[in-house]
Amino acid sequence: MIEDYTAISNAPNSPELNGKYLGLISSDFVLVADALKEAAYQIKKRGFSDFPVFVCSQRPIEIGQMLIGVAELNGNKWNYHASMMEEFVQRKLIAEENVELFVQNFKDVEEYACLFVVDGQFTNFVFIPYPDEI
Repeated sequence: MIEDYTAISNAPNSPELNGKYLGLISSDFVLVADALKEAAYQIKKRGFSDFPVFVCSQRPIEIGQMLIGVAELNGNKWNYHASMMEEFVQRKLIAEENVELFVQNFKDVEEYACLFVVDGQFTNFVFIPYPDEI
């Protein structure tokens, strides 16, 4: 279990994440952003959760439901699984005592995607804005 909330939250997107992953994630994210935005909308609209989370990994992972596989949409390089905060709490990836902090830091699902990036030993939440519609 991740007990240190700062280890799972990057409320202002941590510099470590920005330097190492934000460029890679952003370039892939734009390829799948519309699909993730629609999935977040459906998760919320159907009453599953107010806190959708998309798990991003380049290897198979057993969190959430597979939404987009590698190379399934516009040549994306990451897998995207649909999940929600409640699953993270149930799996003890977010400690019960940190739920309130997570909720306080969660951003508007219409403007931001909450990604949980899993790459080797590195795991972190990142909130990334959806591209502006042109």
